[in-house]
Amino acid sequence: MFPCPSKLWKYVSLGCNHSQCLLKKLLFCFIVVAACTSNEPIQKPTHEWIGREVTASAYNSVFWQTDSVNPTVAAWGDTLKPGMKSIAVSRDLIKMGLKHNTMVKIDTFPDTFYVKDKMHYRWRNRIDIYMGKDVKKAREWGRKKLMICYAIPIEE
Repeated sequence: MFPCPSKLWKYVSLGCNHSQCLLKKLLFCFIVVAACTSNEPIQKPTHEWIGREVTASAYNSVFWQTDSVNPTVAAWGDTLKPGMKSIAVSRDLIKMGLKHNTMVKIDTFPDTFYVKDKMHYRWRNRIDIYMGKDVKKAREWGRKKLMICYAIPIEE
């Protein structure tokens, strides 16, 4: 972050006579204006980010954790592969805007996740983080309350 230009005046004025000082100030103003202007048009945001506290657990692509014959196929038909940044969401969160392929930022992860799966109807305000076939890692993760932010497209 740059210091406020008004606080920089005293440094521009140090050790110069009147004409040198005026020239330095004009040059300084030109640099500040040039740095603050851009030829690129200002882009409107395409998404609104909404924060929410949820209960997070983890799940795997193993037959005994899913209700399908093929544990790698998610509820919307996506094929899950280990390493994917994917989550399943409870049905109440779907109604709040966490629909298929919604971008989600999870409090403790640097990556962006995508909604690819749905949870059973009994769950409320809950997400499951996909952890491939690593059951031990999912168990170690456990269950936590944390913040998520999800992106809702802005209608024009």
